[in-house]
Amino acid sequence: MAAEPAAKVGTTTALLVLAGAAIAAYGLDQLSKFLVVSNLTEGEIVPVLGSVLQWQFVRNPGAAFSLASGMTWIFTILAAGVITFIIWFARRIRSIAWALVFGLLLGGVLGNLTDRLFREPSFGLGHVIDFISTPWMLPAIYNVADIAIVSSMVLFMILTIRGVGLDGSREVRPAKNAPDATAPASADDDAPEAPRPPAADPLRAHEA
Repeated sequence: MAAEPAAKVGTTTALLVLAGAAIAAYGLDQLSKFLVVSNLTEGEIVPVLGSVLQWQFVRNPGAAFSLASGMTWIFTILAAGVITFIIWFARRIRSIAWALVFGLLLGGVLGNLTDRLFREPSFGLGHVIDFISTPWMLPAIYNVADIAIVSSMVLFMILTIRGVGLDGSREVRPAKNAPDATAPASADDDAPEAPRPPAADPLRAHEA
């Protein structure tokens, strides 16, 4: 299995892309939550595109998409661990695509962790603000941070399936019908060519 030349970027560039994606995801998440809390009452439903897209303000004590609502403190600890890991691991990244993966993940996790740390009812047990409802697609209410986290996971799977490494290089599988340059030549390939009989001379044939 060969590898295509690495599409590398410098450590500084990768870190800038990661930080930019994280800041964008985190900023958009917190801004949207601020607007929701400031302008909507809890439980209120505001149709945006009919039943396709709605705003529905809820406070979620659980994980993304309102899962495991009774385990807020566990998700707070897990989120802090994920953020610590990303910050420690970031210096190994040399690919813009992988920088986007970890940047979106960092921004999304940090957005929901901020809610758990600083919103009611208490520090570390705060409820996450959810407000995006798409009943035709998901029977759950979510937020921008959740979208960033899911997007990072989708991009992670795409890069993994394509064999793209953290340095930007990509593994290439050899074609099934391609000749193997390392295979030894067969005995028939090394055998000398048999001599051919001389062609008949038409003049000698006439004299005979």
